[in-house]
Order: sequence, then C-alpha cells, then structure tokens
Amino acid sequence: MPVYNLKINGQSHSVEADKDTPLLWVLRDHLDMVGTKYGCGVGQCGACTIHIDGTATRSCLLPVSTAQDMEITTIEGLSEDTIHPVQEAWKEIDVPQCGYCQAGQMMSAAAFLKENANPNKSEIRDAMSGNICRCASYNRIEKAVELAASKMS
Repeated sequence: MPVYNLKINGQSHSVEADKDTPLLWVLRDHLDMVGTKYGCGVGQCGACTIHIDGTATRSCLLPVSTAQDMEITTIEGLSEDTIHPVQEAWKEIDVPQCGYCQAGQMMSAAAFLKENANPNKSEIRDAMSGNICRCASYNRIEKAVELAASKMS
C-alpha cells in the first residue's frame, strides 16, 4: 500500500492508505482528527468541509492520492485555542443545536470570509447554501457569519 506525505494543520503526516481512500477517512481513521464529520459521502451536505490551500473543499470526495503537496486545514487547525473570529462568533451567537454540521459550516464560513470580508446577507446565504443543517440553524449561522465578518474587519 502506498504511503502519502500530507501537511495537515501545519504538521507533516505520513499515511499508508489505498490511493482512492477519501481524505475524510484518512483524517478520521488514520490520524484521529474527528472534528471533520461524515455526512452524506457524496459532497452534498458540507459536514466534511476542510480547507485545501485555503479553499473550502469536501474531504469525502478528495482521494488521499491527490492531497500531497497541499496545505490541508481541518477544524482542529483553524486556530489555536478556538480564537478564530468565526469560532468566536459561533459561540457568541450560540449557533449549534446538535452540532454535527458545525465544523463544516465554520470551515465554509472562514474560507468565504477570507475572500469576502464585508458580505451582505444575500452573499452569506449563497456562500453557506452548500452546507446542510438538520436542525435548521440557518438564521443563527447567518448572524454568526455577519458577526465574524465584523470581527475580522
């Protein structure tokens, strides 16, 4: 079985896995980084969202063989001590109910706000529309993204 060298959250990791193994399972099963969640397995729900070179990416669709030489960031690496403005806003607004989708939601929001520091409500809705929340916390998610944007500016 091939060995892949991955840079995750600023650290190097060597992982032995089949080339088609989704990065999601490498993170969770091989490296015990369980903040990234399995939701649908087909890239539709956003629970498995991570950053690849700063871009929000569905880790359930990305084979480990394509992830070498990329900067991978998971929710565990978004910030030290959960002080990223998105994480702070999520706490202040008290967004989660069940919490299952929240890591993916926050990773999508953080990548979006890096590209658009002053979004309007419509832009926030569009950016976050690819993330599904079973608890329907969408209004609080929108408010948290707005708050995070204000914290970042």
